[in-house]
Amino acid sequence: MTGLLGAVQFLTRIPIRLAAPADHARVVPWFGVVGAMIGAVVGGIAAGLGELVPVTVAAACAVAAGLLITGAFHEDGLADVADAFGGGWSVERRLELLKDSTHGTYGVAAMTSSIVIRVASVASIAAPAAVFASLVAAHTLGRCAAVVAMMSAPPATDSGLGVSAAASLRPGPTALGLVAGVGITAALCGWWTLPFLGAAAVGIGAVVVLAVRKVGGLAGDVLGAVEQVVECLVLVVASGLAARSGIWWI
Repeated sequence: MTGLLGAVQFLTRIPIRLAAPADHARVVPWFGVVGAMIGAVVGGIAAGLGELVPVTVAAACAVAAGLLITGAFHEDGLADVADAFGGGWSVERRLELLKDSTHGTYGVAAMTSSIVIRVASVASIAAPAAVFASLVAAHTLGRCAAVVAMMSAPPATDSGLGVSAAASLRPGPTALGLVAGVGITAALCGWWTLPFLGAAAVGIGAVVVLAVRKVGGLAGDVLGAVEQVVECLVLVVASGLAARSGIWWI
């Protein structure tokens, strides 16, 4: 349970006290499961409120709740990456911008775009069950995508949170964690899981290739960007699927 609690502590603002810091090797495999937990809360809010208020209002409140739960953790990474890759003219300058806690025009635009895309996508899905399942899938696969990125690309620097987490991964538990994330998605979304995985693969590939070109590899903020891009892509795909067919269990 230490790994699960450590993952909740790392990915959310939920106050959890541990006797000692959890090792990254035990925490990272739980990312997908914790993503599913966050998605269940966000999805429950969207589906429940959608029965009481206009769906756009429900979608906005649900996405805002997700920001509160996570402390906009991944959004901050996306913004830092947008500022660094958009405004840095050299590898050294981009790495400096990744460490800068302030956000510029590129970063604000990226965060705003992410929120707008998610709200619009969720609001376009009419069935409450499909809204719930899609949000669980998006949050689950977004966190799993960050883990896959850790395993598939070199680090941009010799130190940092993302570097230490990637270096400590153990293949067995990490693979089981990814299987658990995909399994949760499949149980809720049925055949929709396949296009969701395709969207996730596109998102991972695009961000990883860009990061390697811009800074030579991955950093912690890049992992946040991977999560955000995949989460948005999954919800965009879900909006298209929901317009043409229902989720399997309704």
